[in-house]
Amino acid sequence: HVQLVESGGGSVQAGGSLRLSCAASGNTGSYNCMGWYRQAPGKEREAVATISSEGVPSVAESLKGRFTISKDNGVNGNNILYLQMDNLSPEDTAMYYCAARPGGCASWPDWSWYTSWGRGTQVTV
Repeated sequence: HVQLVESGGGSVQAGGSLRLSCAASGNTGSYNCMGWYRQAPGKEREAVATISSEGVPSVAESLKGRFTISKDNGVNGNNILYLQMDNLSPEDTAMYYCAARPGGCASWPDWSWYTSWGRGTQVTV
């Protein structure tokens, strides 16, 4: 199991930027695929981006060019996942969740394969 704690959300004007962080601890060596999902009120959960243990990113087609995912492999397996969001619009308003799963990222964007989730951080544009 891996513990995930998001931070960095907040309110920003349209056109602005935010960087979300997700601190991962625990069995991060096995949970080798990490990603971001978001969910707005009354809408389905939506895949944002994911990154493999080798650092290979995948970003939702509609978000490419504005959203960037990256990861720092910290000491003792305490990794930090980032989501840089630029040129934000009101449509990006949602709760953003960090997620992790073992076995690689082949299932992305299907969220059901991710077995560890953070509590989320709210982004309001």
